Amino acid sequence: MSSTITFELCAETLQACRAAREGGANRIELCSALSEDGLTPSHALIREAVKLSGLPVYILLRPRAGGFVYSEEEFALMREDLLHARSLGAQGFAIGALHADATVDIERTRELVELAFPLEVTFHRAFDLTPAVDQALEDVIATGCRRVLTSGGKNDVVAGAANLAELVERSRGRIDVAAGGGLRLGNAAEVAKITRASHFHGSVRRRSDRVAAQREDVLASAILSDFFVDPDDVRAILRSLRAAGEDAANTG
Repeated sequence: MSSTITFELCAETLQACRAAREGGANRIELCSALSEDGLTPSHALIREAVKLSGLPVYILLRPRAGGFVYSEEEFALMREDLLHARSLGAQGFAIGALHADATVDIERTRELVELAFPLEVTFHRAFDLTPAVDQALEDVIATGCRRVLTSGGKNDVVAGAANLAELVERSRGRIDVAAGGGLRLGNAAEVAKITRASHFHGSVRRRSDRVAAQREDVLASAILSDFFVDPDDVRAILRSLRAAGEDAANTG
């Protein structure tokens, strides 16, 4: 593991993009609807995120919620969104396409990789739904993706840490493995030490409960919790990841 850490902030708002810049994140993965595990963001949001953040902004290409087996019409939308996002200043993409048996759709993924070239493409956590992550890793490498985002085939990076360590070792020199999915301030150092990864991905969101004063009508019950990203949390997770990386490098 290298002490050089790359941290990608998963952002769905301009506030989060600003926090990524102020907190020292290396890159942004931009999406909408994190409540649905992320969807393709609007073109207006892409344009403003690129302008505001000054960071490389990677765009999630996912036209709808649900699974990752796409119809011809949906795949056409992904191609069109890729081209438009590139024209707006996007510097990379996160995609994931599977067959009905949950194996990697190599052909469609490769088509998007070639369409995006020379911009980088990450294969996102659709990877964790595949029946065999070792084979899925080889399939993703065959597509030309530069990176795979994964929690090691488990629900989160803590449960999948041992698998992530194996994937990092198997992938060395061929593709970057980014640990993501449940990465938190409280577990970042442990995950970094176990996996010996150099690439990490997380949203680092906090919940901010806003209560309407002096409201007793039905509208008051419709006020929901907002999420925001504190730049200090971005700095803190980077410090934790870098310290773990230095410890691992020093211990061989």
